[in-house]
Amino acid sequence: MRGYNEIYELLKSYNQEHLLNFYDELSDTEKHSLLEQIESIDFELMKKLYNTRNEHVDANKEIKSFPYVVADELSFDEKKKYINAGIEIIKAGKVAVCQLAGGQGTRLGFDGPKGTYIVNVTPPKSIFEIFADKIKKTYSDYGVKVKWYIMTSNANDEATKKFFKENNYFEYGEENISFFKQSELPLLDAEGDLILSDKGKVFMAANGNGGVYEALKSNGILDELDRLKIEYLGIGNVDNILLDILDPLYIGMMANGGYDLALKTIPKTSPNEKVGVVCKIDNKPGVVEYTEISEEMANMRDENGKLIYNEAYYGIAVFATELLKKIEKGLTYHIAFKKNSYIDKGGRYMAADTPNTYKFEMFIFDGFSFSENMLDLSVKREENFAPIKNKVGEDSPETAIKLYNDFYCLD
Repeated sequence: MRGYNEIYELLKSYNQEHLLNFYDELSDTEKHSLLEQIESIDFELMKKLYNTRNEHVDANKEIKSFPYVVADELSFDEKKKYINAGIEIIKAGKVAVCQLAGGQGTRLGFDGPKGTYIVNVTPPKSIFEIFADKIKKTYSDYGVKVKWYIMTSNANDEATKKFFKENNYFEYGEENISFFKQSELPLLDAEGDLILSDKGKVFMAANGNGGVYEALKSNGILDELDRLKIEYLGIGNVDNILLDILDPLYIGMMANGGYDLALKTIPKTSPNEKVGVVCKIDNKPGVVEYTEISEEMANMRDENGKLIYNEAYYGIAVFATELLKKIEKGLTYHIAFKKNSYIDKGGRYMAADTPNTYKFEMFIFDGFSFSENMLDLSVKREENFAPIKNKVGEDSPETAIKLYNDFYCLD
């Protein structure tokens, strides 16, 4: 690691030397940690990202509908064929699962990793335990313990691992569960300066769910998948308590059709529902945010009266492991102006009541454009999507619990 003088010169070259304003007030351990953190930052990237903060999505991109298959419109024989094929692939140990679990339960009013949130189903269970029950059922049904990967963040990695240990890894076996952390990027203030979360720490934030691609590579997960001869990795969001990554139907369809990527999507509830829609973008598969679709496009219908831009991506996909190797890098960063409290250059605590910092994230669906042959399987919302995002109202514990209880026929 470089010493203080070298780090100072590095910061000075980017007009960021204020990060060392309180260096003399720190303990030796805190000094070392701060210098190490600063050395790890890609200042050229941060400069580039700040300079592109006012750029918008290219309005000239060609957006077209993406063909999809409706699960309920498959014949009995088709379903049987695909399900049997999917079961054989799972039994052969060719599938692993990964949950994106780097978030905290802040919007829930919960202090801890979102996956540790206790849901008041019957009996009450954490979000992680609900998924553990599903993966254990796969073991009881097919006799194979599917490898379970969990992507955490610096903010919740320690607490997540502790939670699993305290719960004896939900009787699934510590050796069958692996944790890995996604990377972080600094936040910038309105002037493009890096900021401090305290006097000895640069304010960092996880780099978005699209960081999973780089994290799988840098943490050795892709190499491990090769060693274990795993051909498919299913990835899903942790906060959906009806998440069904190991659905043999679409795994079987994926293998049978030679697809390198398979999504499950749900129909929109209305033309203007605020969800990302699976589309072709410049003739490549992707997801277009609702803010990027015009009112006219949102309401376009085909000859049968169905919405043309209808299939919402809800955070579940199965990737061929060979595809994952192609999309480790090269994703676009998305910029958001958000509210964060921090330590200013004079050491004052700046409590934020309005947006005041730039955050940079990658989205997992931007990696879909690397696919050469993607399957979109449309499924029933009420059987697949019960997210817990907000404390009350839409996508809250109350709405998710009702969907969960209805699906499992619980009182």
